[in-house]
Amino acid sequence: MTQKPSIPKGTRDFTPSQMACRNYIFDTVKEVFRSFGYSEIQTPSMENLSTLLGKYGDEGDKLLFRILNSGDPFDGVDFASFRNPEGGFRSAALSKELCGKGLRYDLTVPFARFVVQHQNELSFPFKRYQIQPVWRADRPQKGRYREFYQCDVDVVGSNSQLCELELVQIVSAVFRKLGIRVLLKINNRKVLQGLAEVCGFPEKVVDITVAIDKLDKTGLEAVREELLSKGLTSEAVAVLEPVLSLSGTTAGKISAMRSVLSGSETGIKGLDELEELFGFIDAAGVDCPVEMDLSLARGLNYYTGAIFEVKAADWEIGSICGGGRYDNLTGIFGLQNMSGVGISFGADRIYDVLAGLDKFPAGLGTPATLLFANMDAASASYVLPIASALRSRGVSAEVYPDQGKLRRQFDYAARKGIPFISICGSTEAESGTVNIKNLSDGEQKSFGREDVEGMLAFMA
Repeated sequence: MTQKPSIPKGTRDFTPSQMACRNYIFDTVKEVFRSFGYSEIQTPSMENLSTLLGKYGDEGDKLLFRILNSGDPFDGVDFASFRNPEGGFRSAALSKELCGKGLRYDLTVPFARFVVQHQNELSFPFKRYQIQPVWRADRPQKGRYREFYQCDVDVVGSNSQLCELELVQIVSAVFRKLGIRVLLKINNRKVLQGLAEVCGFPEKVVDITVAIDKLDKTGLEAVREELLSKGLTSEAVAVLEPVLSLSGTTAGKISAMRSVLSGSETGIKGLDELEELFGFIDAAGVDCPVEMDLSLARGLNYYTGAIFEVKAADWEIGSICGGGRYDNLTGIFGLQNMSGVGISFGADRIYDVLAGLDKFPAGLGTPATLLFANMDAASASYVLPIASALRSRGVSAEVYPDQGKLRRQFDYAARKGIPFISICGSTEAESGTVNIKNLSDGEQKSFGREDVEGMLAFMA
């Protein structure tokens, strides 16, 4: 019985035209990253599970793809010891027994591991970018995939908020080049910690940030209900609610929050950092809209300072870019006092935005500029060195592999979007000439076989 081909939900194949568009995004992002002095690294697709667990919070841990141990991972496992009183299994503990590795959830934790392992080979502050796929066992939906690419840029080894400013400038430059209007939102996790302290529940800062992070998706009432379900009192929630809807200028928000957080040293420090960062942004003349959003939380546990989120202004989709400062991530792997800050561009969502807004440049999917038709064996031999000469000058040239009807070869060029075709038969071979036809307007010219410059000018 023939098996119907399929791929796992939340993953995708990419056609040549789609890959051309994706590479346009990657090339644009890389160009900006390099212009700010960042160097590229790569890390393995899989990491030791111990590297990944506990870095993303309980919800993040649930979304890790775990890899069964090699051989027979079930051999010798005492399954009875993993039974719970209800008769089921303690799945989290059992998975640790059966799985020693997992697919990376993001690029930041592997980067922290990389820095610790290679610290003697690096110069600090160390600025790196990384463009690779990540995996999350999430429920697939519009704009949310189980396998997707991230384009990360980070700097470690400096506490200066000039690093945060640089990331803001990178965001502005990338989306300006891509032609996407965006809004960049900024908050500080110290402010959120301060809010947890002043409402009387400093130990519940993770629960508070996870709930607040859903504000845009579920609304204020749902956030309120989640906070109450996590054990906060109505009085504590009442302290948080007006902060989440605070409006006005950045200076006005910071001034209002200084009163709210007057009892929290951590919260005040967060406001000081925000004030300094927005001062840098104003001084640098950043040309994309930047807003202080006190409801921005970003659920990842490792953020300790500034946090960022970017949304497209003209297309409804989740955040297309996000990140923040992390002071303690390398400390988990044994390297203390190594603060870092980074931001991640979601290439797949950026693709969806560009496609939805029809912002991809025309002609991206054209693999070749010129197709040499195949008339017979003699004509094929004649055009091969001409094709090579053009390729050496940067022209993408293709020789049709099969001898056949010209109509079929013209159709092939049309389907692939090849703009020029050359038909060289025995007459052209005898006279040492090359005919090239522009398929868009029908113009045709003949050149000497050595006149590569003339051919280039005609196809320019």
